[in-house]
Amino acid sequence: MTATNPNTGYREGIAQVTESVFATMLDLVLQPESPSPAPGPAELTAAVYFAGAWKGAVLLECSLDQAKAWASKLMSLPAPVPAEDARDALGELCNVLAGNLKPLLPPGVGLSTPSVVRGSDYNLKVCGETRIDRLEFTDGLGGFRVSLIVG
Repeated sequence: MTATNPNTGYREGIAQVTESVFATMLDLVLQPESPSPAPGPAELTAAVYFAGAWKGAVLLECSLDQAKAWASKLMSLPAPVPAEDARDALGELCNVLAGNLKPLLPPGVGLSTPSVVRGSDYNLKVCGETRIDRLEFTDGLGGFRVSLIVG
């Protein structure tokens, strides 16, 4: 993929990368969802931050049960999957999403290590935040969101 103009949206790139990563890593076919007017809070949120010539973050938000199902597929673990393994798998999926989105960004961008938050009572602020491109998907297990915060 080629770099996207930083003044335009990244929605198409996010959709392509997300669908590709989930197909490759989890053997899941995703369906894009129409954005809901007020999406409900996710139980888990993984984040990878971009720094350098371009600042922002990618977020992967889902339910704990969904993260456990993904961990089972990703790590070949039998059910029930411990919550800690679900968090690790979600962080890894977000890290792979960020790495695959990086070519769409201007040169000179570095990635942080992933972080995962459990719960919905938190605020995330990326300095200089100007826009969020948020896409919603469903994978047969439920809905989830991938967001790119443009700093």
